[in-house]
Parts: sequence; C-alpha cells; structure tokens
Amino acid sequence: MGQPVASRGRAAKPTLGKAMLNKYARAFFTRVLTPFASFLIRRGVSPDTVTLLGTAGVVAGALVFYPMGEFFWGTVVITLFVFSDLVDGNMARQLGRSSRWGAFLDSTLDRVADGAIFGGFALWYAGGGDDITLCAVSIFCLASGQVVSYTKARGESIGLPVAVNGLVERAERLVIALTLAGLAGLHKFGVPGIQYLLPIALWIVAVGSLITLIQRVVTVRRESAEAEQAEQAEQVAEAVQASDEPSATGPAAGESREQGSEAAK
Repeated sequence: MGQPVASRGRAAKPTLGKAMLNKYARAFFTRVLTPFASFLIRRGVSPDTVTLLGTAGVVAGALVFYPMGEFFWGTVVITLFVFSDLVDGNMARQLGRSSRWGAFLDSTLDRVADGAIFGGFALWYAGGGDDITLCAVSIFCLASGQVVSYTKARGESIGLPVAVNGLVERAERLVIALTLAGLAGLHKFGVPGIQYLLPIALWIVAVGSLITLIQRVVTVRRESAEAEQAEQAEQVAEAVQASDEPSATGPAAGESREQGSEAAK
C-alpha cells in the first residue's frame, strides 16, 4: 500500500496496486484517480486515512469471503480496495509531502493485509475446504512472506544493501495468489475443474517464498562478510599509516630543536 520524496516512500517498493498494472495502465489509472484524490484532499481526507481504509477493505474481503469459499467475490472486493495504493500515493504527491511515518504505516499495514489474505485461505482449508495439508501450506505462505520482508528490512537496518530481489517478492506472491484465487472462484459459477488453481497458486507461492528467503539470507551473509573484510582492511591501513608517522620525540623533533637553536643564535 509503498520514491519520490513527495510520495511518502511509496515508490521505493512494488506495491500490490502497482504490481497489478503495467506502466500504461498505471498512467491511465493515475489520470482517472487524480480528480478523486483531489476531491478527497479538498474534503480534508489525509493519505493516511486512505491507507487505513484500504487495508481495512482488504482485510474484510479476505476474512469474510475467503473462509466461506467465496474466492471470486473476495478477490473482487480486495482488488477494489487495492487501488487505495494508487490513491494515497497520488494524494501525497499532490500535497508534496515527505513522510517517514507514511512509509512506515504503508509497510506495516502491508503485513496486516498479507496476513489476512493467506489467513483467509488457511481458515477455508481448516473448515469447509477440509484439507489440512493446504491449510498448512497457507500458513507457511503467511509466515514465509513476513520473514522474507523482515530479512530485507533487518539487513538494511544493520547497514547492508541486501542487493537481491529474489524469485517471489510481495507483489508476485499476491498477484499469483489473488489472480488464481479469483479464477478458482468461478467454479461456483459452473466452470469445471478450475477450483484447482488456488492449491496450485499456494504451492507456487510457498516454494517461491522459500527460495526467496534462502536467496536473501545467502546475500546478507555474503554482504556481511564483505563488510567485515572491508572494515578489517581499513583498520590495518590506519594502523600502518599511524606506524609510519614520525614520533613527536623522534628525529624530526630533534631536528626542529636544533633548527630552533640555530635561529636563536
């Protein structure tokens, strides 16, 4: 719900709304949503409020519809509220605001939305879906998604670039899960065999998230070792430089005293 300074940090990471649109569609929806964003600003609505309402809509769509097996309508509701990603960023740009709080709020509520979506799948398979294996896979998708995000945030917090995108990041996880869940929901409209798309999506996300987690851990380990080697090399260089500097009581000092004596004469 994620860089220009004026966009509250939203462009720094691929948000779900942006990931579901190519650059041409984004340009179109930006033009369409700009008047709506301007209207909200005139009414005194803040970008933070839009972010909160968007997340609430995603959570409601996931936890109300998915546990009942209504994957099509649940995905429709979630997709509608996903456009808050575009609206709040548009509002922030119009207001010219740079807000660390806005970026923090976006990232935090992203985790809430992710948990609700995969939690909704888990509740369905723990109940009416009656499949304990897919319930476990859904929970793994939920947990691994949180950990994948944490590894990057934690690595950056200790000064490492974590220069790897990974096979399946947040945008990919949600696009795969929501697209195939929505299509799987068409089974209730009489489309045969399509209900198997959701289990396929969950397995893809689970395996992809595991690979991404491994990629990030390996990258952080490598970058950490490189940073420590660079620090050690710098310390050695400083020590060598310090040892090469003449001592205050050494020859140079003696020469200075002698020169001072000659000047006194």
